[in-house]
Amino acid sequence: MSCSESDFAQLQQMGERLAAGDRVLRKFLARRYLRVRDRSGNHVPLKPNRVQLEFEAKRGPRNIVLKARQMGISTWVSGQFFLKTITCPGTLTVQVAHTQEAAESIFRIVHRFYECLPPQFRDGILKTSRSNIRQIAFPMLDSEYRVESAADPNAGRGLTINNLHCSELARWSREPAETLQGLCAAVPKGGEIVLESTPMGAGGCFWQEWQESESTGTVRHFFPWWWEPSYTGTAVCESTLDEAERRLMQEHNLTHAQIGFRRQLLANFRGLAKQEYAENASDCFLSSGDCVFDKDAINIREREVNEPFAKRLGGQLQIWYPPVPGRKYLVAVDPAGGGSEGDYSAVQVIELETSLQCAEIRSKIGGLDLAQEVAKLAAEYNQALVVVERNNHGTGILAYLTGVCRYMHLYGQGGQQGWLTSTLSRPRMIGLLGAALVESPRIFSSSRLLRECRTFVRHRNGNIAAQFGEHDDCVMSMAMAIAVRSELVAAG
Repeated sequence: MSCSESDFAQLQQMGERLAAGDRVLRKFLARRYLRVRDRSGNHVPLKPNRVQLEFEAKRGPRNIVLKARQMGISTWVSGQFFLKTITCPGTLTVQVAHTQEAAESIFRIVHRFYECLPPQFRDGILKTSRSNIRQIAFPMLDSEYRVESAADPNAGRGLTINNLHCSELARWSREPAETLQGLCAAVPKGGEIVLESTPMGAGGCFWQEWQESESTGTVRHFFPWWWEPSYTGTAVCESTLDEAERRLMQEHNLTHAQIGFRRQLLANFRGLAKQEYAENASDCFLSSGDCVFDKDAINIREREVNEPFAKRLGGQLQIWYPPVPGRKYLVAVDPAGGGSEGDYSAVQVIELETSLQCAEIRSKIGGLDLAQEVAKLAAEYNQALVVVERNNHGTGILAYLTGVCRYMHLYGQGGQQGWLTSTLSRPRMIGLLGAALVESPRIFSSSRLLRECRTFVRHRNGNIAAQFGEHDDCVMSMAMAIAVRSELVAAG
């Protein structure tokens, strides 16, 4: 069968509808033309399950998927990208898996899609010029489908990618953030990106992408293990249910057989059960070290915090409680050098009487720019007392505050302006913050701070600091604020 103008016209019409988000056509084509292997080894139509339908309903140009094991997302994304590749001339689809073995497994799914197409398609307009272990090329369409491994440092380099699927991103090796950045930069406007993974640690590339998804315009998708209908076990007796099990059953309409499956998970996976079979979008990100703070307190408060009352500086300054006349406030400043690399400058505003967190800055600004923002914020909060960590960049900030900004209401100790974080003061600061998280969790308003608390760990060498690749600037500025307030209260 030769390629005709009518073939191209028909393909282009379908491709345009798929690109425009025609979900009805997507599901129709998947069931009509795509075949997958079921658990019995038979080739059956790709009929979407609950997870796949929910993903399709919310799917946007850029997506991130946090999920439990074996939910069918990779298969569905592969199928939808395959359909776009064979219906939109000039399309390049790239899927990147975490290992070469995983890449080959995904490509077997894609190759099965192709092999199960009607012969008149494969012998006509979809005839391939190249089909190897991880690549299919359609010369009549000038389209191509590739599956690569993240272990290859050149994955996707030099390409213009229309559809990008990054599978098990949390488990990518080498330099995952750099690799991902290069791949996403290769996707032009109008392209589609899907980042997908089971969680692995409260840190790293996937965790960071999930946390920042709102600011990047990425659609979040979360799928807990009970959305997979095969995840059931022996039904448990009603009388044996504990409080957590009853709550799960009530909140998510789980069955006694699903609770039986959950008990098997906890017995088999122990501490990793929450990671491998996620139940919510925060607890599943386990710290790679021993978290210094109480994780249960962090988890509970993370689920309760509200959106800021106001945002300024492009969201870098977040305000939950505006100043109240007559109240006294403290502004704690942990400065960084500024610039796009390195740490953040972090500023906390707390009410002196209650320690209530009222506002927070987390920004790459430093120097005079930071001093001016601090002076402005402190003046707004009733001429608040400003405490600056004088280690490193702090001496410069103090000089700017007094010499340029003319702000004189500054904290000092030992005859010097500012606060000195030392090997003696640091453990006490962290201890006071940890105690406040347990005793008064509602004084904390910032999800950014709580995320940093989750990745503030005890390392093998005994040091307590941010997990590798993460930051602790909000943690240290809040710890300083609480420590200084404690001193002020003790002094009367």
